[in-house]
Amino acid sequence: MTDNSTYDLEAIGVSKNFGTFRAVKEVSFDIPSGSFFSILGPSGCGKTTLMRMIAGFEEPSGGDIKIKGKSVLGTPPNKRNVKMVFQHLALFPMMNVYENIAYGLRCNGVGTAEIKRKVQDVLDRIALPDVAEREIHQLSGGQKQRIAIARCMVLDPDVLLLDEPLGALDLKLREAMKIELKLLQHQFNTTFVYITHDQSEALVMSDNVAIMNQGEFEQIGTPQDLYHHPKTAFVAGFVGDSNRWSGVVKASDGTGGKVETEQGLPMSFSSAGKQAIQEGSRVTIFVRPEFIKTVRPSEAESTAEAGDNRMEGVVDSLLFNGANSRVLVRTGSGELVESDVTLTGDNDLKPGEDVQLVWSSRQAMCFADQGSA
Repeated sequence: MTDNSTYDLEAIGVSKNFGTFRAVKEVSFDIPSGSFFSILGPSGCGKTTLMRMIAGFEEPSGGDIKIKGKSVLGTPPNKRNVKMVFQHLALFPMMNVYENIAYGLRCNGVGTAEIKRKVQDVLDRIALPDVAEREIHQLSGGQKQRIAIARCMVLDPDVLLLDEPLGALDLKLREAMKIELKLLQHQFNTTFVYITHDQSEALVMSDNVAIMNQGEFEQIGTPQDLYHHPKTAFVAGFVGDSNRWSGVVKASDGTGGKVETEQGLPMSFSSAGKQAIQEGSRVTIFVRPEFIKTVRPSEAESTAEAGDNRMEGVVDSLLFNGANSRVLVRTGSGELVESDVTLTGDNDLKPGEDVQLVWSSRQAMCFADQGSA
């Protein structure tokens, strides 16, 4: 039997209805102590509603929520040892940094000397030891983020909830704060539950990610597992970049086979998500750009071992990004296919060149469409 005390947070069949609308549908998960867990999904999928139930701002319509093994149903937000960082941070502008962090401790009746010690300790841990006397308006965006987290962490919560906290930052600062947040989580060794619609945030920072769609969890796993072994077409399309084709299975042995795409092209595949793909099924195939090799016709023979799928096209454009550059190839049927390439400046592909796209059926993830035989 599992020792539930090892889980800081558990959800067991949690649901939330608003009238006839089911915003969250029997969601279950457990988060091991001291881990970084993200809930990733498109806007309107139920992420924030689920987080509000964990925080105590909404009561579930069904199911149970446990913190450190004890149910918190009916427990008001201020009595749960859970703290929340919002997108707009909600720092008090009329108080300096020290007073912002000390506020919760004062409300809890902690003595002045203890407050001073705790505030300085938490400032040291977020690597801002000398900002106690600064006013909030004197801080950078990244510093405000850290102070908002410090204000929560000084209260020693069992779980810290973060609701899209990087959404208001500019791109460069957001990139830096992804790494920062992961380091902070290790520094405090507290369970972080992070909700976002930005896959790069979730994949970079998390130990485990739950992919949420229309009120349900489609898959929970490590970032690597979700990327390389998606169990549903939604996860394959939502996590990472993919080329996508629809078609009908013409031959199948249960683990792989041949598809004729809607563009009339034959394509070999291997089934994904442990589905048995039947002949006649309507399917969607996903192939990631890094698995597609773009070659000139003169090089095509030497790439025979690169894959059993081939498609001809013309280079439409190059998206230069150093070592992680990408080529867009327009095929005879008019669609654009993305392929990762290394552009060295020497003999690079150029727009208008004839090319072949080559990839292996092992990298073609195939999912039967819902309702398909």
